[in-house]
Amino acid sequence: MFKRPAQQAVPGPVARRRGEDWSSAWQGHEILVCHGDEVVDRIDTEAIERVIFVHAGETLSAGALPFAVVVLPDDCIVLPAATGFAGRVHFERQSFWDARNCIYWVHLRQATLPPKCKTRSARHLLRAEVRFLRLPRAELQPWLERWPVEGPQSWDQRRWSRIEGARAFGGGTPSTPGGLR
Repeated sequence: MFKRPAQQAVPGPVARRRGEDWSSAWQGHEILVCHGDEVVDRIDTEAIERVIFVHAGETLSAGALPFAVVVLPDDCIVLPAATGFAGRVHFERQSFWDARNCIYWVHLRQATLPPKCKTRSARHLLRAEVRFLRLPRAELQPWLERWPVEGPQSWDQRRWSRIEGARAFGGGTPSTPGGLR
C-alpha cells in the first residue's frame, strides 16, 4: 500500500536496486517514484521537456513497455517498467500529456543506454536489465541523440496510426474507415 511520503528532495544522481516493489504516483504537480515505502525521486511535471517510451514492437499495453526516459532541463530519469510510469502515471492524466505534446517513441533495438543504466540480476546473469536512474542530462544526451524517435505522438494517436497501417486497403483516417468519404 502506498504511504504518504515525507516532503524531502532527492539529493544528486540517484540509483536504486531493482525490485518488484516499485511504484509511481501523482502528487499535485509532481510524480513520485517509490521503492517500497521510500520516495526515491520527485519529478516536477512542469519541468518535463520530453518523455520517450521505449517499445518492443506491437506493444498492446503500457505495462508491456520495457522502459521510459523522462528528459528534464538538467537531468534525465530512466524508469523501468516496474516503476509503473508508462502505465498508471501516463494513463491517469492523459489529457495532461496530450496538452504537453511531449510523448515520443523508439523501438527497444534502437534505444541503447550506457552501461551504468543497466544491471544484472541473479536470475538473468546473461541479460542486462534497465534500472531506475537519475543522471545529468549531459551524460545521457549523446545516447538519446542517436535514437530515431517518433513523435510527438500520444498513446491514442500511436494506436490509431498502427490500426490504420494494418488495414488491408489503408488510406483512411480513424473517422473515415477504409478511406471512404
